[in-house]
Amino acid sequence: MKLMTAAFITLLSSAAFAKTIPAGTYTIDPAHSKVGFEVPHLVIATVEGRFTKFDGSITIDPKLEKSKANLNVDVSSVDTDNADRDGHLKSPDFFDVAKNPKMSFVVKKVVGTADDLKLIGDLTLKGKTKEVTLAVKYLGDVNDPFGNHKIAFTATGKINRQDYGLSWSKAVEAGPVVGDEITLTIRVEANKPVEKKG
Repeated sequence: MKLMTAAFITLLSSAAFAKTIPAGTYTIDPAHSKVGFEVPHLVIATVEGRFTKFDGSITIDPKLEKSKANLNVDVSSVDTDNADRDGHLKSPDFFDVAKNPKMSFVVKKVVGTADDLKLIGDLTLKGKTKEVTLAVKYLGDVNDPFGNHKIAFTATGKINRQDYGLSWSKAVEAGPVVGDEITLTIRVEANKPVEKKG
């Protein structure tokens, strides 16, 4: 009996402290967000990069599974802190930005709770669209000093660059110069105007 009572109290406590994401439509704030990636280099190391121009929105429904989100990225804004490498990434060997200037992610399904979320959506890159799953962590919400209500998330996932026609590579003794598995890391701060009461 004591064990059942303790378990019931634990269950109630967990429910009381479960996170809730405030409903509404939020605009992604590029100044406080990051769309980044990491790719294996020469097998033994990695190269990190980011896209500096992007926009999008998040709509949180009171029924979380009905929520929506989208992210649009200007691929020509790729930045790996090396101008020559960035130029190569923009070429037809990789992103081919002249023909495919945009990358997008559109959420099709939201699974889980605010404490354990997964977003399933379509990632379109270089003219190819594939389903991708992102693991999401909700970081919380707050009102800023400028009349905005802020929410924040981090999202991570992996894709294979070959699926999107990013097939360039050269072989060295240890293996390929560029690995196939790309790790995506998205840090989002989004805002909506604070609702005025009265």
